[in-house]
Amino acid sequence: MTRLAWMVVVMAMVVGCAGPRKAEVRPLHAPTGTTAAVSQQLEQGNQLLLKEDWAGARDAYLATIQAEQTLAEAHYNLALALEKLGEKAEARKHYVAAANLAPGNKIIWDAPPLRKYDSELTLGKKSWMDANPK
Repeated sequence: MTRLAWMVVVMAMVVGCAGPRKAEVRPLHAPTGTTAAVSQQLEQGNQLLLKEDWAGARDAYLATIQAEQTLAEAHYNLALALEKLGEKAEARKHYVAAANLAPGNKIIWDAPPLRKYDSELTLGKKSWMDANPK
């Protein structure tokens, strides 16, 4: 390979690595003690979310919440789907509901999407998961 060809390959690798990374969507699973039917409904939503079927995931999470209104993980996952659908105000409600239902859940409380609403929740510190913690 010529020197010019190597330079092109190296530059392509540098540019490819320096670009913005797609934000990873990681839904939460049902905690131990959740009924099998509710867990199965939540997992169905998780599979749809991972396939980027945002509307399908939203519907599955809404059904899960209808069956178990206090399942913080369902509210959090629903907020993820709503955010992807562009329904920011509705997503905010469910992020806050998830945080209120699971005050000790570090994953929910430290999640960057929830941190956007920290003025409403009075969260003082930045999360280690935030892109630019201050």
